[in-house]
Amino acid sequence: MKPSVLHRKLWRELWQMRGQALAILLVIVAGVGVCVMSVSTYDSLQQTRDRFYRDTRFAHLFASLTRAPEAVAEPVTRWPEVAAVETRITAPVSLTVPGFGDPVTGQLVSLPDSGQPQLNRLEILAGQRPGDWREDEVLISDAFAEAHRLHPGSTLTAVLNGRQRVLQVTGIAISPEFIYQIAPGAMMPDYRHFGVLWMARKPLAKAFNLDGAFNSVVLSLQPQAPEAAVIQRLDLLLARWGGAGVISRADQLSNKFLSEEFEQLRTMAWLFPVIFLSVASFLLNVVVTRLVSTQRPVIALLKAFGYSSRDIALHYGQLILLITGLGIVGGFALGAWLGQLMTGIYTDYYRFPELIYNLNTPWLLPVALLTLMATLAGTARAVLSAAALPPAESMRPEPPERYRLTWLERLGLRRWLGAPERMILRHWSRRPARALLAVTGMALAVGIMMVGNFQQDAVQQMMFVQFHKTQRQDVEVVFSQTRPERALGSLRAMPGVLYAEGQRSVAVRLRHEHCSYRTALQGLPDRRRLQQVLDLELRPLALPEDGLLLNEHLARKLGVKAGDSVRVEVLEGARPVREVRVAALTQQYMGMGVYLRQAALNRLLREGPAISSALLAIDDRQADVIYQRLREMPGVAAVNLRHTLIESFNETMQRVLLTFTLINAVLGAVIAFGVVYNTVRMALAERSRELASLRVLGYTRAEAAYILLGELAALTLLALPLGVFFGVGLCQFMAGSLETDLYRIPLVISPYNIAFSAAVVVLSAVVSGVVAWRKIARLDMVGVLKSA
Repeated sequence: MKPSVLHRKLWRELWQMRGQALAILLVIVAGVGVCVMSVSTYDSLQQTRDRFYRDTRFAHLFASLTRAPEAVAEPVTRWPEVAAVETRITAPVSLTVPGFGDPVTGQLVSLPDSGQPQLNRLEILAGQRPGDWREDEVLISDAFAEAHRLHPGSTLTAVLNGRQRVLQVTGIAISPEFIYQIAPGAMMPDYRHFGVLWMARKPLAKAFNLDGAFNSVVLSLQPQAPEAAVIQRLDLLLARWGGAGVISRADQLSNKFLSEEFEQLRTMAWLFPVIFLSVASFLLNVVVTRLVSTQRPVIALLKAFGYSSRDIALHYGQLILLITGLGIVGGFALGAWLGQLMTGIYTDYYRFPELIYNLNTPWLLPVALLTLMATLAGTARAVLSAAALPPAESMRPEPPERYRLTWLERLGLRRWLGAPERMILRHWSRRPARALLAVTGMALAVGIMMVGNFQQDAVQQMMFVQFHKTQRQDVEVVFSQTRPERALGSLRAMPGVLYAEGQRSVAVRLRHEHCSYRTALQGLPDRRRLQQVLDLELRPLALPEDGLLLNEHLARKLGVKAGDSVRVEVLEGARPVREVRVAALTQQYMGMGVYLRQAALNRLLREGPAISSALLAIDDRQADVIYQRLREMPGVAAVNLRHTLIESFNETMQRVLLTFTLINAVLGAVIAFGVVYNTVRMALAERSRELASLRVLGYTRAEAAYILLGELAALTLLALPLGVFFGVGLCQFMAGSLETDLYRIPLVISPYNIAFSAAVVVLSAVVSGVVAWRKIARLDMVGVLKSA
């Protein structure tokens, strides 16, 4: 009989407290949903990528060189560590796309005489591969095709080795080597201005005078093969043929970019859930504790009717388990839906051919257990403390605390405070723990909102530093081969070119003790206006006579500081090796820049003045003329336009970071509202008898409500600065956790972020206050008189 009575009571109480139960449920749904979404999105993308790499036989090693006979690669096939070797031809190409006026460049990659490549196989999405002898047919990458609405049968005009040809698109394909298609010199993909094209090997070799030769080779390795040893051996073999250094899969441009973004997703996949679940668990513990404490008379009545403390604990445990269970199930459903949505967005963005969504069920049990433990801990403490009292004492309301002056009143401020204000202060002084927990809960709500929004500010700061303080050119021209410095003259002579400066970039490996890192060493001119290097305070930094300027993030990876020396191993040309002093550390939010005075770089290379790229400031009115001249210029590997780089950066950040954090911001707002609403409802439940007594004594509804709502307003005002403090700490922790080689997130918290986060909590308090006002109007004054 007892269970049925208690069960009826459970459903009746659940209906009576439906508002509070819904608020608690929303907090659980949001916290669990963030966790499930984050983990399932990361795991699904990782499985999708790994399967695509496996199915397309993505190579382990990549090497570029000037030119070598096919016989050079023959011995490599017999190395025991090597599973497969494939030589090929790659070449830069200038393109003209119908209806598009900006300069477009691409990379041509050869296809074997028949069938698919042995490594880096293509997934042909539409059409077919080019004919073996057709010099006017190409496959194009799907991202490039989508950006220009190209399809099989479309035509492009290309300049191949100085000769113009009209190319017909025979098909559209994707490759594991070019998931991200990034032009030389660029840091973000720009599918409108750079594409990948595949042509049969024989016509491509003929066009670039590479019959019987190759300038690129890819390898796959046997399981457990020593990659570093194979790289060193292959480097030595290709050095005499103009090898530019063997690149592992980890350093391959597209895969590195993808891996860096996946690393950020992995960080967010545990960071957001840890923050959200920790905050949600704390808040649930507080809310449930206060909820059960308001049931003190009911618990006493149950004990008087013979129910044991165990029966009562199980009853309230079932109530909380029901709310928590519904929240967990709702969180799983919401997280799975959002995870599938996010995985679909990322899959489209990364150009994977198919989506593999994995809910990652092993994670669900720990998440559910953590949430249950948080709620049951609060329930057990409150129920046991209430059940420990004798029934006769518990049936009565808690006796009022002994009257005493608050410390503010002792300071002589009493005459400045009215009776309601003194009542609020005395309530706090008698129950400081409750006031402190209420302030802490609302402060954490502010902090969660700030975490969800701060990355928008950080991205804006990254853009400002990168494109307004560091790179101020309008156009960057990247050459396929190093050119003498006098080549700048032809660029300066172009109509509309206002200023031009050259740069030299070489592939190097930096070593310090046991640490090493492969990057590009840039030689900058003494007098420069378009490329600035910034110190740690974001101020322009002068180039030293003979010393490296090293990115601060890279310096930490290598374990060096200003004044230390690093070993610079050049990976092209004569491959000199030299110890170079680190003159100063620089601040750079994107990439891993290493800079040297151009004259010092020439001495290091033992070469004369040369450039590998040029930065231009142009007259926008003559941009079309300049673009046409650059299209016709031979040996141009890429033309990077500043405005398109900014657009590409915005798009990449929106898809990679901001979409993810937007969802977290919305769920953070849900948690914030749930916390504030429950704080108000608990305060009303705890003080309803006091407020009704005041009404009996002649206080108006407004005067009685002022005591509760004034306390809410004061608690909210106290919570806001503490919340900003929490938020800054959480944002700082997140910014440090999201650092990658690709980019670093600066800690930038705008006044808008603080104001918006505070406004969400204040608005939640206002809405909750309106609900409380309506409840105060319906207080049972007759019941108070009867129990007096």
